[in-house]
Amino acid sequence: MKRARSLLGLATALATAVALSPAALGHPGDQHSANNGHLSGTGEWGKIQLEGSVRVADAEEGLIADVAVDPDGDYAYLARWGGAGCAGPEGDGPDGGVYIIDIKDLENPVEVGFIRARQDTLVGEGMQVVSVDTAKFSGDVLVMNHEVCGKNGKGGVSLWDVTDPLEPKKLSENFGDFTVDDSTNHPHVANQTHSAFLWQAGDNAYLVSVDDEEGQDVDIFDVTNPKKPVLIAELDLNQFDVDQPELGLTQSFLHDMVVKQVDGHWIMLLSYWDGGYVLLNVDDPADPTFLSDTDFAAIDPELLESTGISLTPEGNGHQAEFTSDNRFVIGTDEDFAPYRTGDFEIASGPNAGVHDANIVGGGAAPAILPDLTLNGPVVYGGYGCPDSAGVPKPESIPGYLESLAAGEESILVLQRGPVADPNAPEAACFPGEKAHEAYVAGWDAVLLVQRHVGAENDVPFCGSGAFVDEIVAVCTTHEAFHLMFNTEVSWSYPEEPSIGDVGERVSVESQFDGWGYVHLFARNGWTLTDVDTFAIDEAHDPAFAFGYGDLSVHEVATDPLDPSLAYLAYYSGGLRAVQIQCADPEDASTCELVEVGGYLDPDGNNFWGVETFVRDGQTIILASDRDSGLWVFVDP
Repeated sequence: MKRARSLLGLATALATAVALSPAALGHPGDQHSANNGHLSGTGEWGKIQLEGSVRVADAEEGLIADVAVDPDGDYAYLARWGGAGCAGPEGDGPDGGVYIIDIKDLENPVEVGFIRARQDTLVGEGMQVVSVDTAKFSGDVLVMNHEVCGKNGKGGVSLWDVTDPLEPKKLSENFGDFTVDDSTNHPHVANQTHSAFLWQAGDNAYLVSVDDEEGQDVDIFDVTNPKKPVLIAELDLNQFDVDQPELGLTQSFLHDMVVKQVDGHWIMLLSYWDGGYVLLNVDDPADPTFLSDTDFAAIDPELLESTGISLTPEGNGHQAEFTSDNRFVIGTDEDFAPYRTGDFEIASGPNAGVHDANIVGGGAAPAILPDLTLNGPVVYGGYGCPDSAGVPKPESIPGYLESLAAGEESILVLQRGPVADPNAPEAACFPGEKAHEAYVAGWDAVLLVQRHVGAENDVPFCGSGAFVDEIVAVCTTHEAFHLMFNTEVSWSYPEEPSIGDVGERVSVESQFDGWGYVHLFARNGWTLTDVDTFAIDEAHDPAFAFGYGDLSVHEVATDPLDPSLAYLAYYSGGLRAVQIQCADPEDASTCELVEVGGYLDPDGNNFWGVETFVRDGQTIILASDRDSGLWVFVDP
């Protein structure tokens, strides 16, 4: 394991503001993230030069998601994802959609249009513009995924003809897989889709998508006629044993993917979260062939090298790209929680004992508490969605607040879902929405529990996202849920505890494990070997765990001209350029990732997406800032 130090991070670690790089000393503020802070810098350095930027008209914190660029490099597209609510901060703004940005003048990009999605429907990750030329269509196609943020939302994928970006035309809308496991969803509403990727092979065009509601699925469509997509393949990669349960990596599902022609074959590179990074041959997209998958090391190499802490890895294979020469793959493991849970213990009663648990993605860790430990008696609150039965207030539970000992917190237990619960017909919601209901009611922390998925699937997975409050959010198993309320463990829908019932005391400790980081994989035929990892220094320093924004890597874009270069969207860590440097150019095992440039604004950044293209023989880098809009960079 070779450690490529980050100059940007090293400067932050020094006691002086005299810079080895322009990042200077990070400081807490109130701009980004649930932890109310951000890193600040002094702009550009190395192989990153800022050309221009544009703030979208209705910019607000957390609004923007991914970025895409058309094949000619004249227009960029920004996904409208977050913000204060589905319909904007005042309830009358646009729902999700896509901003169209004219970037012909890189120094002065201009917002020129907006494609609105359906009501309560968001556009997020994996947005793409592809030139398609088939017997049924010729032109540029914009791909946008859809996830739901309200009762009228629609899932699936939409395709738009943006051959003329100023006059976009709808080709197909909200198509996808219309079947979900164990769900009450309306049969005419496609499953939510987190990401999608379109490619043309010969005379036909195809699209692969992430199915949020059947997370393990790889759904492949024939979109040769983009007005009439047809589902042609659906497979679960866990049938190839890609997960590593022996390391506790049990959340193995599709998150992102790209398709590229490599050595004469169409290869799909899939980011399969705890299943690692997977290669499929899709020469016949209707019948993909499994090639290989990567394994996470038994001991997290980046954490061990950076801190000396020996822990199992988080997993979280999020997104990956081939280098332009296909010799390497660069993958990004996303991790919003710099602390993991230690032991989760039911600390009182007849069912006292230790159970599996983890931090809910987007929620705060017990480490934000003064004693780094969440402990206290629990109270049942139902499902906690906006349309569910209202959660109780702590003071409404007779004697509850008086029962809290010094250093204990008020803890509301909420179930994941609802899904197929005959007693709860309302739609399921994000964990952040549940946590918000608890926060408004006055609870110190929320303990989410897995729904009735059966003993073989009972892992602490409660979803992630949509957090707007700083509140401790931990997830545990459904079995632990029954045990902490001393009810019979069941996988059907018997009588649960009643809302307001008080359960046993629980205790959840904290363990620092850093933020998400980057892998360098060497390709040997159709296998990938992990040869190095990279993280900014702040990501493995407990001093930066809170108050500096999210310091996880998010996405990578490789350089189309220089196969040694790649660019990282690092949320509040800014935009980073890394280079593959090899002690022996013929031996990939001697190669490492070295930071060679970056950008971090004095007011901070929150970069989600990154995309590259070539203009006049120069690489152009586009980055989407969640709080503002589009930023344009070049390799000087």
